[in-house]
Amino acid sequence: MHTMWKGSISFGLVNIPIKLHTATEDKDIKLRTLHNKCHAPIKYEKICSVCEEEVKPDDIVKAYEYTKGKFVVLDHEDLEKLRKENEEKAVEIIDFVKMDEIDPIYFERSYYMSPNEGGGKAYSLLRKALQESQKVGLAKIIIRSKEQMAVIRVYENTLVMETIHFPDEVRRAADVPNVPADEKVTDKELDTAIMLIDQLTTEFEPEKYKDEYRTALLELIESKRSGQETVTPTAKETPTNVTDLMAALQASIDRTKPKSDTAGRKEPALKKETGAKKDTIAKKPAAPRKKAAPKVKKEA
Repeated sequence: MHTMWKGSISFGLVNIPIKLHTATEDKDIKLRTLHNKCHAPIKYEKICSVCEEEVKPDDIVKAYEYTKGKFVVLDHEDLEKLRKENEEKAVEIIDFVKMDEIDPIYFERSYYMSPNEGGGKAYSLLRKALQESQKVGLAKIIIRSKEQMAVIRVYENTLVMETIHFPDEVRRAADVPNVPADEKVTDKELDTAIMLIDQLTTEFEPEKYKDEYRTALLELIESKRSGQETVTPTAKETPTNVTDLMAALQASIDRTKPKSDTAGRKEPALKKETGAKKDTIAKKPAAPRKKAAPKVKKEA
């Protein structure tokens, strides 16, 4: 299992070197977006809103927008230094509480904890103490440059760290719109609802719950793949230098080729002129008029 964090957990004078491993995984089916015309994948580029040009990763900096359109730029070196200073600190359990005192709305992500070198005995001690006291530990930890609260508890003989939201990150339930006030419910309605809940009550067996949509989607994808209902992106046409050269040569020849008149005789191309000269040159000169034959006077 991949290790995503190394550090130590301490409570009192007990220090436990540990490793964190992601306890859950996202099994959502990732669907790509294609161009309907040629079935090629769509690229999403980072474009500057002012320069209107693509921005490379090395040209991107982090900043905080403290008011609309005004930013405080944070250097990578400053952020990295701050992150290391906090990550190198031991994670101290600051309180122990009962698990049922924490509402599930606070929980975020789960991580398995394994002992690092030399931490096996202290790991076992904390696990046993939590089991016997039926308590969980509250601690602070920095993961991926973010300080978080965490709950340390036992799950199937393994210590688990559950990151939880800070109180100011949970929105007020009172702000939810259109929540009805207490309505008058009859005893018969309430008894019927409780009876229905009792009939549907069972022990929690997570193995019997399946993601039916994901299963159906995978079956649809497999049926289309088996039936050869697949698409391949249209190959991008990349003209060679030879093709470009021949096209340019042919176009040059066509542009310089003289025009032919209706009788098949070639006319020289006219020079481009401007103004009145253009009209004079472009017109074909009229043929000279034939002189009339002289009249002979008849004698009487």
